[in-house]
Amino acid sequence: MSSKVRGFRFRLRTAAFASLILAALAFALNHHKPVIAAAPDSRVQVPNRLAPEVNVSSSSESESQKFAELSDRFMKDSLALSPVSATAAGYHKHLDPKTGKTIELDALLDDMSMQAINKQRDFYAAWRERFRTETPPAALDPQDAADWHLLDDQIGLTLLEFDHIQSYRHHPTVPVELIGNAIFLPLTQTYAPKDVRIGHVLSRVQQVPRLLDQVKRYLSDADPVFVKTAIEENDGNIDLIQHTLAGEIAPGSALKTEYDRVAPPAVKALKDFSRWLRNDLGKRPSRLDWRLGKQLYDQKFKLVMETDVTPEDVLASAERDLQSVRAEMLEIALPMHARMFPEHGDHSDLAPRDRENRIIGEVLDKIALDHPRRDQLQSAVEADLASITRFIREKEIVSLSSRENLKVVPTPLFMRGIYSVGGFMSAPPLEPKAQAQYWVTPIDPKWPEAKAESKLREYNSYVLKWLTIHEALPGHYIQFEHLNSIQPERRRLLRSLYANGAYVEGWAEYIAQVMMDEGFLDNDPRFRLEMRKIRLRLLANAILDVRLQTMGMTDAQAMDLMTNDAFQTQAEAEGKLRRAKLSSTQLPTYYVGLREWLAFRKRYQDAAGKNFNLMKFHDAVLDEGPLPVPVVEKLLMPSARKQ
Repeated sequence: MSSKVRGFRFRLRTAAFASLILAALAFALNHHKPVIAAAPDSRVQVPNRLAPEVNVSSSSESESQKFAELSDRFMKDSLALSPVSATAAGYHKHLDPKTGKTIELDALLDDMSMQAINKQRDFYAAWRERFRTETPPAALDPQDAADWHLLDDQIGLTLLEFDHIQSYRHHPTVPVELIGNAIFLPLTQTYAPKDVRIGHVLSRVQQVPRLLDQVKRYLSDADPVFVKTAIEENDGNIDLIQHTLAGEIAPGSALKTEYDRVAPPAVKALKDFSRWLRNDLGKRPSRLDWRLGKQLYDQKFKLVMETDVTPEDVLASAERDLQSVRAEMLEIALPMHARMFPEHGDHSDLAPRDRENRIIGEVLDKIALDHPRRDQLQSAVEADLASITRFIREKEIVSLSSRENLKVVPTPLFMRGIYSVGGFMSAPPLEPKAQAQYWVTPIDPKWPEAKAESKLREYNSYVLKWLTIHEALPGHYIQFEHLNSIQPERRRLLRSLYANGAYVEGWAEYIAQVMMDEGFLDNDPRFRLEMRKIRLRLLANAILDVRLQTMGMTDAQAMDLMTNDAFQTQAEAEGKLRRAKLSSTQLPTYYVGLREWLAFRKRYQDAAGKNFNLMKFHDAVLDEGPLPVPVVEKLLMPSARKQ
């Protein structure tokens, strides 16, 4: 359920940010469809003066050394263009190459003016040309060549956003989520004393009216789903300032005086923005809906997956697998059904699909009754973490982090529109000892009992264990702890900022499968059945994304797929449909990545033979960081053959 945001993770995920916001405007989960794009390989010729000169020590230095220096400069200059992204990455001070002055990035809120948008677009285009001409991948060693391709694809994705998708013109969620992260991140990090960080937050709060005024000038139209979500998330921003931030400031302090000066204008601007969304932007006829369309989707899909897999291949494979997984579920469910409902018989009088739905559905409904109370979700997750950690150690699944810096916290209000269940935020790559957070989204106290019960049944005690495996151990938390140990630092930063989504999400699904195969919960058939249901959800994710974004799938068809074919509750299906409209190409990363991980593991294990060691394999693949899985395979397969 994480999204994935790529790089440092706000995954919804995703996730969240789904990838690092290469620019504040290129939010990975929110792409749209304005014009037909050029071919993704076409080059934009921009003078190299837009890419700052880097003094490479001598012309005799290796191409890899030159790439190291150029890529380090590029990453830090790009982060300086988006101070909120810089805070998330742990990059706090930037030396301006023109003035020689040090910039306190944590005190700045991104410039989202049209002039800044154009500047960023030129910056990325110039740097792409420079990397391609000065450090071609053929001249680099395998590790640097892998980094080069990762960087080139992510620049391409950003330029696709700037030139053709242009979500900043149509998605009011972009500035809303940016503001939320700008305030939230310094409050939860430890890069400076608390009073310094609160001072940075107040500086950003002061700039909120400026940013909102900037985006109003070019937000031209928006589909209702984006308007509704932005208004809801903006309420979270207001709460963040009025309650969370205010609660961190001592009465009578200088910070309280500053808060009283800057908070009221910011809150007023946020409330005015919500009214503007509701009464102005939300009432304009939108020339576009939320669908990306096939041409842009295909281009984005290739840049996100970073392999040759096509949407058509993924769709066909997912629809085949959906049928086989349902058959597997029936086999698991039949013995439990006979014990749970002896008076029901085996429903042999029903048609095959109806029989599957009846038997599997009745067993799942019975299992779903075992769930925490609506006010105990977080405590249930914390208890699960302890038992999962013991199992990982006993079975030697993967090496755990020595930092022990994971904290379970409620999902921030401003992110609950995307993170409807939970997510993970890693420690910044430049501050690996900082806190990592596993977000658990509380049940809204305003929800009626029936809606809350539906959500709790969907995320029952067994599904919550899967969620913790996926988001925390041995899923994303362990994955990013290995990444945060990569040296040199600039490689760690690059692979974090531009992480491959299929590697990231595929790992979490793959390792959950490993946990099941190794006998987690003593092979309890209830957990195994729920795990197959999760697999159906993963398959439905891929099917939904391709069919909704490119093939005109209706809401009714989407809900039928999720509720009747994939056994999702009404509440879960409604949330997923909304997410599928707010994002594109992220939902298939789970399935694409899982396929890649399973295939790689089999080939590696076959090559290693009797010398294969599960823990050593997992440590090795995670120590490479989130490159595309086929690239990791190319780097590591020689070691399998040597064992």
